[in-house]
Amino acid sequence: MQESRVSFYSDGEEIQGILRLPDEGEGPHRGVVQGPGWMGLKDAKLYVRYHEALTAAGFAVLIFDYRGFGDSGGRTDLLIPAMQLEDLINAVTYMSTRDDVDSDNIGTFGSGGTGGGNAILLAAHDPRVGCVVSQVPVADGEDWLHRMRSEHEWLAFLERIAADRVNRVLHGKGELVHPREEIMVPTPERRATNVKADVDSRTPTLVQLQSAEGIIAYKPIDVVDKISPRALMIIGVEDDAVTPTDHAIALYERAGTPKRLILQRHTTHYAAYAKYGDEVVPQIVEWFDTHLRNGHLAIREDG
Repeated sequence: MQESRVSFYSDGEEIQGILRLPDEGEGPHRGVVQGPGWMGLKDAKLYVRYHEALTAAGFAVLIFDYRGFGDSGGRTDLLIPAMQLEDLINAVTYMSTRDDVDSDNIGTFGSGGTGGGNAILLAAHDPRVGCVVSQVPVADGEDWLHRMRSEHEWLAFLERIAADRVNRVLHGKGELVHPREEIMVPTPERRATNVKADVDSRTPTLVQLQSAEGIIAYKPIDVVDKISPRALMIIGVEDDAVTPTDHAIALYERAGTPKRLILQRHTTHYAAYAKYGDEVVPQIVEWFDTHLRNGHLAIREDG
């Protein structure tokens, strides 16, 4: 696997990425675009095994830091999924300009909460994306944040968000909060895991509470049906305490065809990456290899 650092622009901000290419062949290669998962960065070792398998199968893979994260430019105090979607669309545009990438065959892979949900949003909004793999996705940001809290905590959280909006309007300044402690509420497994330890220290620790409004408005479930007839694979974990299993199931049930749902059993959200990697990663590669095959001719036949 060959690796190079690349950059492109999104809404005027320079976005830093890693482009991984097959060891053999000049291309053009079929491409896969990935934005990291919730509070993730492009450098995370977690993603390397996926990229090694994809490049070995002949794909070019682009992973990048969203604006404000890691090495990319932009405000570091905002975590807004709508902005991340724009970054993903611009990443597809960047890939389509490269001579070593087949612009007719670009798919998207997303893993981990909003990472999985963002892959669905990207394909729903960008017809250039020909195939999708969404791993442990969030389907509805409001429901996701609500479930992390008891009812009285949720109502207090909504009041806090409303008060922050008033404060921003009247005084021009919002409240800063820890995204992993005060927007998302970490599970005991998240506190104990070291699966993202290599990048955790480089992610923002203070963001605008305003970011919670963006996550509440986050609804991949509302647009997943727009992906068909392009192919969608959803990978979930049974009894997932981090990204609810029924989010993955609901996305699958609402999606058109072709589609596939994989549920990893007898594991947990973070343990599944290692426990079932040897079984799941080949299915991801096979899904892209099967469905990302647009030719030079667009043929329509009736009757």
